[in-house]
Amino acid sequence: MLKLYQFERTWGNPNLSHFCCKTETYLRMADIEYEVKSSLPMRAPKGKLPYIEDNNEVLGDSRFIELHLKKKYKDLDQGLSENELALSLVIQRLLEEHLFWATMYSRWQYTDANWQVNKQAIFGVLPPIIRDIAAVYFRCKIKQQIYGHGTGRHTAEEVFTLGKQDINALSMLLGDNKYFLGEHPTAVDASAFGILINTIGCPIESPLKEHGLSKVNLVNYIDRIKYDFYQDLYTV
Repeated sequence: MLKLYQFERTWGNPNLSHFCCKTETYLRMADIEYEVKSSLPMRAPKGKLPYIEDNNEVLGDSRFIELHLKKKYKDLDQGLSENELALSLVIQRLLEEHLFWATMYSRWQYTDANWQVNKQAIFGVLPPIIRDIAAVYFRCKIKQQIYGHGTGRHTAEEVFTLGKQDINALSMLLGDNKYFLGEHPTAVDASAFGILINTIGCPIESPLKEHGLSKVNLVNYIDRIKYDFYQDLYTV
């Protein structure tokens, strides 16, 4: 059976990792049988979660995992037109290469209160001394990544101004649709759910979250996918 390695569940959501949540949501939307294994990034083949083991094949990075799942199991994008596939890619890039970094800034850099919530969720399973050392190390490393991306070079107001533009665009594109490309879930919805629930539906406070909560269609979208594909979260 396919094994999905990711962070432990927390906050009542599928996963605190945008991309772990994306990958598990694709598996559920495509009705692919899998087993979850709790892990930490230092054990992953590319130093990041998620990764999968499928027979003798080990794959890291949610984009390559998605390609593998499409090829071997089920392609949620089968039947989409070339224009829809192009739009799907554009939306995913906005989510994963831009909005994602604004949420990382919120968690790792914006306020100490957010950092403490994030620290406990990720490193709380470790013994105290190891926990504190690992937390300091990874916070420094990720803040460098945020700076290298460019997001960390902006003021908080500038970061959230750009993030709010992303939220506005996503709300406009979704409109009254059930999913981004119609009545059935596609790969972009797995990505959107993973990013949006970790922007709007988690206990990390910021002007970006407040703005996202003002978009009723996005809030309903997150709630609908969580209810439809993660019923087990409502019974624990």
